[in-house]
Amino acid sequence: MAVAPESSPAPRYRIQVRNVGNAPVDTTVRQELPAGSSPTAISAGGRSTSAGGSSTEVTWRLRLPAHSSTTLGTALAATAPGQPLTAPACAFTGDGSRPYDCATATWQAAGAPAAEVTEAPPWRRYPVLLAGLAVLLLVSAALLWVWRRRRGRRVTAAALATSGGPEGDRGTIYPRPAVPRSARRRRTPPVWLLVGAAVVVLAGVIGTAGWTATRQVSEIDTQKQPTSGAWMGSGVTGPVGVPLRESAFEFTVYRMSCGAPGSAAKTDGGGAAPANGRRCQATVGVRNVTGDQQPWHGQLQRAYLPGGRWVSTDEPATRAANLGRDIFADPMAAGTRMVLPLVFTVDGRDPPQQLELRSGVFSAGVRVHMP
Repeated sequence: MAVAPESSPAPRYRIQVRNVGNAPVDTTVRQELPAGSSPTAISAGGRSTSAGGSSTEVTWRLRLPAHSSTTLGTALAATAPGQPLTAPACAFTGDGSRPYDCATATWQAAGAPAAEVTEAPPWRRYPVLLAGLAVLLLVSAALLWVWRRRRGRRVTAAALATSGGPEGDRGTIYPRPAVPRSARRRRTPPVWLLVGAAVVVLAGVIGTAGWTATRQVSEIDTQKQPTSGAWMGSGVTGPVGVPLRESAFEFTVYRMSCGAPGSAAKTDGGGAAPANGRRCQATVGVRNVTGDQQPWHGQLQRAYLPGGRWVSTDEPATRAANLGRDIFADPMAAGTRMVLPLVFTVDGRDPPQQLELRSGVFSAGVRVHMP
């Protein structure tokens, strides 16, 4: 598969499909159109259908002889002229269930960026705030200790220089007055208590920072809420069809399709599903951009539903969609790329609003907005 935008006033795309095998192939090509756009021209044999919600897709059914290729084309009418539009396309098996390959392209008229980096400013990061609070407490304790020492020295010097005789003359330290004055004792905490309190507060701050870090590690536990922080890389957000890179992987979500509510059954290869549950299958491209093999885990791939709820990958259903292959069992080799389906079991009538994909527990990951 290869998709390329054309240099035209309106969005236009060329889709090249090539059979590199030694036998004819029946394939279904689907191009996901951006939300709010509609096709104005489709090459012969294609038809436009609704993909659910506000999105539309163009579908072709092809039979490619061995070592042959064909070129398809679409032209779109955009609701916001001049804005970049991304339209990915995938070639599936004849029944449209498993992808052979996918490609994507962005028609760009104004040079707008396709993805935005959602890195929080330094003053909003929890580790920076905790470290600043700890330094502030230590500096405050040190200043208070220095001030108390200097004040104590001044008070002692003033008391020794004050005359204790009835004439009011200034005397010396010895001899002391026969009747000593009754000194009022100020009830102030000793220095060791202040320093100890500062140490306790500092230990609490360090403990809080450690607890926050532990919550990020707990992403493997699907019973806990997802975290918004990350330790490696910057969180990247983008739409469907745009390659998004995190610390180790480059993810591209090409399309998402969901069955009807109540269609998810245990017999279809997935786990236990709610009564109104359904399977949502995302076609995802994954590329290892590092020089080493990288493992990844199904529990770290999440679909976010309305209201902030989320579900992890349904690994039995994903294994069934990949012809029984456990795609998370073996690490990805350096520089390799896969296009594969990920299946999520959701409840209710609303489809997922966002996908969160990441290579590891400590990775910032990427977030893909669903149309």
